[in-house]
Amino acid sequence: MTDIKSSITETHERWHKGYIEPFWSRISYTKLDYHLEGFNNREDLIKWKRQGYCHPDSHFTGMMCDMRKTQPAWNPKIIEWFEDVYSVTDVGTSYYRMGTGVILPTHKDTYVKYRQIFDVKLKDCVRAVIYLDDWKPGHIAEIEGSPITDWRAGDYLFWESDTPHMAANIGIEKRYTLQLTGHK
Repeated sequence: MTDIKSSITETHERWHKGYIEPFWSRISYTKLDYHLEGFNNREDLIKWKRQGYCHPDSHFTGMMCDMRKTQPAWNPKIIEWFEDVYSVTDVGTSYYRMGTGVILPTHKDTYVKYRQIFDVKLKDCVRAVIYLDDWKPGHIAEIEGSPITDWRAGDYLFWESDTPHMAANIGIEKRYTLQLTGHK
């Protein structure tokens, strides 16, 4: 059982907000080996272009450091917390750095690679995004049409399977999050 303190702060039908007491240092996630990995749903990219988004494809995602690369020493602790609190297994983590001008318009996660690796159905997949830093001007998120701003380090969103959400950084400071994926 993990010793991390957390609570659920706002509940909705398919998602909720929560807070986990930060125990990480800023340098532990800002100095990771981030790399650009293109958005993996071509249909969404085509749809966004039709809707008027004119960014280059590289600006529809951020820089990632997933489990194929070295992650912070405290990563096992956050995985244990996610497993304990949400009764999930096969947890994957990806640290995400979103630079200025990067947007990820409204979409639904498909978990294609995750579902292939663990042979699970979409309806059984869950995700949490933990805000590693306090909110900065221009940092935006939205889930099922509800805007999310003014977060503090440790605030997080949790959702089930294909809940629609978006993220953007139209500010001048990088936006750091940790994405956790698991299944029931």
